[in-house]
Amino acid sequence: MRTLAFLTCLALPAPAMATSLTLELPVGSEVLRDQTSQLDSYALPVGAFADGQLPVLDLQGLVHRGSWSVASQGLTSLQLLDPLQTQLEALGYTILYSCDTQACGGFDFRFETEVLPAPDMHVDLSDFRFLAAQNGDKDHLGLLVSRSANTGFIQMIRVTDAADTDGVIAANTPEGPAEVPDVARLTNSDIASDTVPHLQAQGHVVLEDLSFATGSADLGAGPFASLNGLAAYLKADPSRRVALVGHTDAVGTLERNINLSKRRAASVRDRLIAVHGVSSAQLDAEGMGYLAPRGPNLTEEGREANRRVEAVLLNTE
Repeated sequence: MRTLAFLTCLALPAPAMATSLTLELPVGSEVLRDQTSQLDSYALPVGAFADGQLPVLDLQGLVHRGSWSVASQGLTSLQLLDPLQTQLEALGYTILYSCDTQACGGFDFRFETEVLPAPDMHVDLSDFRFLAAQNGDKDHLGLLVSRSANTGFIQMIRVTDAADTDGVIAANTPEGPAEVPDVARLTNSDIASDTVPHLQAQGHVVLEDLSFATGSADLGAGPFASLNGLAAYLKADPSRRVALVGHTDAVGTLERNINLSKRRAASVRDRLIAVHGVSSAQLDAEGMGYLAPRGPNLTEEGREANRRVEAVLLNTE
């Protein structure tokens, strides 16, 4: 077994007052993210998404965000989570809430809770598990696990007392703003060759070449290389399924943007069915509005990057 530690702080000078949490993961696990923010917040889910809401505890303090990949061919998400839950309970944690996929609220839960961006975390919308735990009044954590065909993914976000940060050194500093991809430099050949491999490797892919009229849900005439590649991938195996997820910039109300993003995703779904011959059973259409940006909405480049449709893999071979 490989020992991985959440070192939330290191007090200086001695005596050391580090608040640490050490968990064991299978051999072959790799750290994907190890980030500490001294004064930050986290909305910890403590119930299922229902009636348009996700019950959360709004926590503030020292926040550590970590994620790992685990070579786990053949392991289920339950087999990934159960040993971690056992270890947490042995360390004195009380489980506040636990759930799996549909019991959590499915798609809505996944996109309402904080998930580290790819490639640091991957969530299969048809197979994930979550638990919230507490150890005393000032130590809370959320644990999310999911998997792809050959790899398991574990994310833990832990919040401890901000007062412990006096005179401490954080393990890492927060990352800067996400880099906005230069879509203009992508050719049709690039998009055609990258769409399916990226979808298989990361579990989701932005369909970079799609175009919509401003403020409209009508998909342009095309042809679109990304849809050609995606359609061929889906038609090669009827068991494959994807969710098409629309995203917008932050101009306008959330309700309007969610509606627009879902209608754009539905337009892509309709095109794949009507023009490319993909079975409707292999396609879902959802909308996130401006809730999952990949660039800053303060610049035109960022807003353009945020206006997109992604394909999210719902199951793998």
